[in-house]
Amino acid sequence: MKKANLITREGWNAMEQELKFLWKDERPRVTQAVQEAAALGDRSENAEYIYGKKRLREIDRRVRFLSKRMEQIRIVEPDPRQEGKVYFGAWVELESEAGDLVTYRLVGPDEFNVREGKISIDSPLARALLGKQVDDEVVVRTPESEQLYYINQIRYKAE
Repeated sequence: MKKANLITREGWNAMEQELKFLWKDERPRVTQAVQEAAALGDRSENAEYIYGKKRLREIDRRVRFLSKRMEQIRIVEPDPRQEGKVYFGAWVELESEAGDLVTYRLVGPDEFNVREGKISIDSPLARALLGKQVDDEVVVRTPESEQLYYINQIRYKAE
């Protein structure tokens, strides 16, 4: 399944901040540490040198990934016409059949974090929520089960 090329403004800012940190702060610091470790002589048994080189490869790989990904994704700003319905970027308060309340925000695949209540627009729950309104019932089918939720609230601004 192809992942969505969408991101919220907050997600974009976080990616941009990580890219700047890696390129302007972390990489120069690690490069300096590698140069200092290399000056100590035998590199084959120099743990600081070996670790530093490995860390530089990790940083470069992440910088390449972020740069390439940021060229592919599109920032989606909330549109006033979306009010009252669930679309990308919405915070949705759901109530389970057991009466448990949870709030999720529908975000791009590059920024999802379930612990923070951010779910990918590509997830089964998000797909089931798209286009729904307050008081709608939503049935989410997963490989293991089927769950029923009620939509209590939809908003596009953080509280």
